[in-house]
Amino acid sequence: MKKALTVLGALALGWLAIEIAFKPFLDKARAAMDKSDPARDPDDDVVEDDKKSSSSSSDADADSSDEKPSYEKPSDA
Repeated sequence: MKKALTVLGALALGWLAIEIAFKPFLDKARAAMDKSDPARDPDDDVVEDDKKSSSSSSDADADSSDEKPSYEKPSDA
């Protein structure tokens, strides 16, 4: 019985030490979880972001081609 109380006390002390050491990080994580909307699926947002990034990268690829730009000579008028 004495060993069990010692182990439980050590676990409680360890948990308290972790809570104190990582308090800023845990507070931010808990605040983020409180703000989160359980009805929103984050996987849906990732799919939309991928579509946006692929369309923007294809526009950038079109602009950065290896062809030399064609310049018109100014007319000597």
